[in-house]
Amino acid sequence: MAAAFLVACGKKEEPVVAAPAESTPAAAAPAAPAGPILDDEKVLNIYNWPDYITENMVADFEKEFGIKVNYDTFENNEALHAKLVAGNSGYDIVVPTVGFSKKQLEAGLYQPLKKEQIPNLANLDPEFMTKLAAIDEGNRHYVPWGWGFTTVGINRQKVAAALGTDALPENSWELVFNPEYSRKLRSCGILFLDSPTEIMPAALHYIGKDAYSGNPDDLRAAGEMLAKIRPDVRLFSSTMIDDIAGGKGCAFIGWSGDINIAKDRVNEMGGKDEIVPLLPSTGGVFFADVMAIPADAKHVNNAHAFIDFFLRAENGAAMANEVNYPTGNKAAMPLIDEAIKSNQTIFLDDANMSRLIPSGGYPNEVSSVLNEVYNAFKRGR
Repeated sequence: MAAAFLVACGKKEEPVVAAPAESTPAAAAPAAPAGPILDDEKVLNIYNWPDYITENMVADFEKEFGIKVNYDTFENNEALHAKLVAGNSGYDIVVPTVGFSKKQLEAGLYQPLKKEQIPNLANLDPEFMTKLAAIDEGNRHYVPWGWGFTTVGINRQKVAAALGTDALPENSWELVFNPEYSRKLRSCGILFLDSPTEIMPAALHYIGKDAYSGNPDDLRAAGEMLAKIRPDVRLFSSTMIDDIAGGKGCAFIGWSGDINIAKDRVNEMGGKDEIVPLLPSTGGVFFADVMAIPADAKHVNNAHAFIDFFLRAENGAAMANEVNYPTGNKAAMPLIDEAIKSNQTIFLDDANMSRLIPSGGYPNEVSSVLNEVYNAFKRGR
């Protein structure tokens, strides 16, 4: 887990500098108050990704604290960003992706944490938090929710039938970016996440460019590659788990945990096909999602109570066991099922950790080119 952040959270041109001692959770969290401090209005508004929370977490929190939770979901970072920059979002906790959210942090869209109200910060892996501090200096705003990687997944039986005598390529990105493979998979369906900041890093990496290049020419070169496989893409999905489990495609660019969730759903329904997240030889695209409190949040104390509740060891373990995403909660590790800890597409081994493509974000100067290239690819012209 810590190795993943060694790769993923440092700036690309600069070495990761260790955060000062007071930025680690154990040192940063002063003695907890006698009991949780709550707002007079017993309400909490959360904005998170779909299918990214355990079945009972909200209900258990509501029962223990007497707080009504309004839990909404967004499909991509762009949707969350639009809410935040518009102001008055109405949310008390949001869950952005670290690389994408750097510009939100720099714009002052999040308020600092009151660490004395989050004693369970001590449960977090100090090394993990030190790496996160490369983006959030002093760990002042972010608390880890989950992490994983964007990769290629397949329906093994359908892909084998479509490829015929051709073996799977060592570099799984070939299946969705190389026309020699994508043309054969067109018949059973290729699905792409519907988000420029998910697809473009993988496309840039595939053509040998910096995954988060600020060079417009690099982005356009990635667009030229994508145009060649556009006829083979069946669907740009914002409901990837349902679309995979529903058999809408046989190869897909998706999040590692979502592909594993879809795999579980197919198994629960008695399906015979095997859904598999693959480990490309050149690496998947790392991401880490974090809890943050918007600057205009109205129920700040309730937000801190939820964050502390989420950081209990048993809740961290439940996230990994039920949701198939790794946790930054060190105290949770002994409680995680061995089948989850040994799953190499959830808790990666050192070799696959070292191949992860670092997390990042695109400079504001190329945002218009990024969207222009992606939208042209999606429209097919």
